Amino acid sequence: MESYYTENTRFYGNTNPKRLLEKYGSPLYVYNENILRERCREMVKLVSYPKFRVCYSTKANSNIHLLKIIHEEGLHADAISPGEIFFLQKAGFKPQEIFYISNNVSPQEMEFAIERGVTISVDSISQLKQYGALNPGGKVAIRINPGIGAGHSEKVVTAGNNTKFGIYPDLIPQVKRILKEHNLKLVGINQHIGSLFMEPTPYVEAAKTLLSIAENFDELEFIDFGGGFGIPYRKQEGEKRLDLKALGEQLDEIIGSWTAKRGIYPTFQIEPGRYIVAECGVLLGTVYAVKQGYNTTYVGTDLGFNVLIRPAMYNSHHDVEVYDENGQPVKLNERQNTTVVGNICESGDIIAKSRLLPKIKEGNILGIMDAGAYGYSMASNYNNRLRPAEVLIDKNGNDVLIRRRDTFDDLLSTFNF
Repeated sequence: MESYYTENTRFYGNTNPKRLLEKYGSPLYVYNENILRERCREMVKLVSYPKFRVCYSTKANSNIHLLKIIHEEGLHADAISPGEIFFLQKAGFKPQEIFYISNNVSPQEMEFAIERGVTISVDSISQLKQYGALNPGGKVAIRINPGIGAGHSEKVVTAGNNTKFGIYPDLIPQVKRILKEHNLKLVGINQHIGSLFMEPTPYVEAAKTLLSIAENFDELEFIDFGGGFGIPYRKQEGEKRLDLKALGEQLDEIIGSWTAKRGIYPTFQIEPGRYIVAECGVLLGTVYAVKQGYNTTYVGTDLGFNVLIRPAMYNSHHDVEVYDENGQPVKLNERQNTTVVGNICESGDIIAKSRLLPKIKEGNILGIMDAGAYGYSMASNYNNRLRPAEVLIDKNGNDVLIRRRDTFDDLLSTFNF
């Protein structure tokens, strides 16, 4: 077998999984700063159009220390809640660097964003009316549903005919009336077709559609093509990466053609989240039980879906690396049909189902790959489990604690006794 992803990238720097768990406990999220910075730079260089902006999608991972690195790399960010705006500002993002993409929010939540001076996008006629009533004469963006959706699960397709997101193009006359009624200036339009596309066509076609819709409006300051850029979760099977070169060339072509035709040159932006942080994160856990079922070997770990919910929620695949008691990789020489499960009292608490993995024994350490996106950010205290610590392997290969593990006192902290 080829070497593991973490070997190829020197993911753990100057340490290894065993020493990390001994120091910080199990389970544990581990992030690699060099990989994070590399992914940021790939997105920044995606197209050559001079007024191009990358807005990191904060929901993928909102750890403040990672946000600071992302900001250092020159990215802006989008937020979907007051909490994300709060975190971004704590990480050093200025109001003009934050794009708040609201969805079915209360007046109080919208006022929170208005008061902080961030650009706000609304995604329905009713929300546009609400914004106009709260901030007459203000600037606003609208989220368009271009009618094209894409994604790895129907739960993450965010455009098309069966989704709650976006304003349909046939409602543009109503949009214009509301803008006029409240003296609002439309500064941008944005879209998001879905998450985890691995070939350029759907994204490029949706971008073309959005550009045709943009011709209905004058004086747009920016046009946002959205995110959803996928990463190869099945690296151990040889899955190829998204062809960024081909995608960038196609985007350059349609942007260049459109701006030349129109004689206007707005900012164009994208909203990658997963692509920025997924591959910089590994979730480490410990094997505490191995038992033989009827047709498979069950490997019981401390990696419940309270720690990583993507496999249970989306049937998502994550490659698994196996390390011995010394923290060294176990090669795929002798393999057996294995299902990796967690410690939550639910039958759906499965991390990896029916995988051909090395023979695993109690005490082994497992590394769940590509866990940096929608991992800790979707973690919970279900079953009153404690959320894990987060550690950064910095650019010099040293491990740094960037969020401590929960304590039982944390579970009690919001109660009124």
